[in-house]
Amino acid sequence: MDALDPVPGEQVLEIGPGHGTLTQELLARGLKVIAIEKDGRLAATLKLANLQVIEGDALQIAWPRVGKIVGNIPYYITSPLIDKALTPPLPERIVFLVQDEVADRMAAPPGGKIYGALSVGVQVVARVEKLFTLAPGAFRPPPKVRSALIRLTPLAQPLVLDVEVASLRAFVTACFSKRRKQLKNAVPGLNEAELKELGFDPTVRPERLAPAAFVRLFRRAPATHG
Repeated sequence: MDALDPVPGEQVLEIGPGHGTLTQELLARGLKVIAIEKDGRLAATLKLANLQVIEGDALQIAWPRVGKIVGNIPYYITSPLIDKALTPPLPERIVFLVQDEVADRMAAPPGGKIYGALSVGVQVVARVEKLFTLAPGAFRPPPKVRSALIRLTPLAQPLVLDVEVASLRAFVTACFSKRRKQLKNAVPGLNEAELKELGFDPTVRPERLAPAAFVRLFRRAPATHG
């Protein structure tokens, strides 16, 4: 709740309220909550003042546009939910409880083994903060992994345009699918000479590049522009 920094009276979107534990805390802080719940039985039990429940699959339905998004989200669909939460127009703040390993990947700086397509895809549009971790015993039933709270704050000036977001993610994923290869063999649509012309060392591996460098490559690669 504190990570979300809520202002009484504002509207927030909760993904996957379940039995409503977090929902009740949101309402107690004077917020108006829109909750998306896939399980019809759970959705039917969530009848509280200032709460609007939308029954449906959060990956399939359009999300109401609100300033803040929060949720203890299903770990097996974390990446697509993050992608959807960061689809323009961007909210002011996103606070999700995710698998600890995924939080580390999102926040990872260039150069390490866990820095990859997810890191770049998130960091080109948002600042990532891993706030704290939770042991399995914090949950009923306990999961088999540690969890972590992340806060995503969309950048005032994202590194990519709204219309570029989806294509950039696909481009970066293609680059990292060959992460053991050098740039000259990993970047779709650009040869060694073109990489040198752009100021890149063709022998460097993709995981060494900062998010802004991927944006430069993306904008020059003909395959990404049809």
